[in-house]
Amino acid sequence: MIEFFINQNHVIQALIATLFTWFITCLGASFVFFFKKINKNVMDAMLGFSGGVMIAASFWSLLSPAIELANSLNLTTWLVASFGFISGGMLLFIGDKVFDHLTKKKLNDINNSLKRSLMLISSITLHNIPEGLVVGVAFGSIFYNLEGATLLSASLLALGIGIQNFPEGTAVSLPLRREGFSRKKAFFYGQLSGIVEPISGVIGCLLALKIRIILPFLLAFAAGAMIYAVVVEIIPESQTNKKKNLMALFTLIGFSIMMILDIALG
Repeated sequence: MIEFFINQNHVIQALIATLFTWFITCLGASFVFFFKKINKNVMDAMLGFSGGVMIAASFWSLLSPAIELANSLNLTTWLVASFGFISGGMLLFIGDKVFDHLTKKKLNDINNSLKRSLMLISSITLHNIPEGLVVGVAFGSIFYNLEGATLLSASLLALGIGIQNFPEGTAVSLPLRREGFSRKKAFFYGQLSGIVEPISGVIGCLLALKIRIILPFLLAFAAGAMIYAVVVEIIPESQTNKKKNLMALFTLIGFSIMMILDIALG
């Protein structure tokens, strides 16, 4: 199975990796068939851990290769890296603001609990688009043999995103079940939030492969989008736990493991 994956071209690898992240979303959503409530400590620890993995990956798997490639292409490195990084975060920021504005108008007549559930579905779906792009760009960048851009680092990045997709799937399906949706419908909408990742993953990989000159920007863009998602969504959610100091340790553990693997094996 591993040999099959290694022998595929980068687009297929990106597709397989993002299908994996979607599958983990499905696993999380499937808990609606077995549980009414999931242990919050476990969920928050998973979020904290994946947040650490994603922060580490933002530098070693995305920003560092972006800087190296910008140098090799004789681009203004600091400008490309900083502009791409800020653009990635701003896209999610603007998306959040637009979404808040639209939902404020369209959901006024829906009860507050259901409104929160619908907003959660839309919010997670929107955030999954750049996450898929991140994975796709990471696999596409392997083609250029950049330091830090390896099959292992791209795969670990997909693993980190997949881990944090698990509680996302659960966070969508369980509230919908509480609102009276059938288990099948709650699961369907839960997994649906992750289906955008394989689509955006393939697009990200193709962009990275076909237009080399914009790859440094795309890598930095992906890093900015990921850091924004971690700071706004993942870390704050994990820190709502009563044992927030312990959750912070899981973030450090996730960061350390990703860092060690990137440096030692990358």
